[in-house]
Amino acid sequence: MRPSLRVHLLLAGLVLGAGLARAQGPTKPPPPPTLEKAADIPDPEKLTRATAAVGSMRSALTDVLGRLEEARATKDVVKLNCVNEKLTQVKGLLRISEQSDVALQEAVSKRDSTAAEHEYSKISIARNKVGQLRTEAEQCIGQLAFRTDENLTVEVEVPSGLPEDPTNPPPLAPPTSRLPPASPIL
Repeated sequence: MRPSLRVHLLLAGLVLGAGLARAQGPTKPPPPPTLEKAADIPDPEKLTRATAAVGSMRSALTDVLGRLEEARATKDVVKLNCVNEKLTQVKGLLRISEQSDVALQEAVSKRDSTAAEHEYSKISIARNKVGQLRTEAEQCIGQLAFRTDENLTVEVEVPSGLPEDPTNPPPLAPPTSRLPPASPIL
């Protein structure tokens, strides 16, 4: 399959998926449209945007590494595994993007617009996915839900006049009289 055909199929799948998500109802706000047609962007602008995208992916890698250190500090294996999975994906996408950035520079220097569009599209898709993975890594740690300080204390005041907790009944009183034996022999 030709590389440009793969990119077009991938973009068509993204567009169809976005339309299907809108038809199912608004569960969360749709992400801003960041993918644009690579053919509409001049080659020097592709180079500039690709370099900026790779830089932002490196920044995301640094952020996810920070989340990994937080997970290690809390000694929570579930969080650590979750963040480590996201980190592995970010590293792979960054490696692909760096290779595509070099290939994009070569394609632009050779004036091969088809190859330049393909490489730029790969970088754009990877940038969006890395941004999503950064958010997911923050969710692994609980960054978006809440942020607490280790020195945080919580005081709870129980108001007077509340009914007793039915899940915690008061202890039973000890028996006051002994029942007769079940057998006359004892």
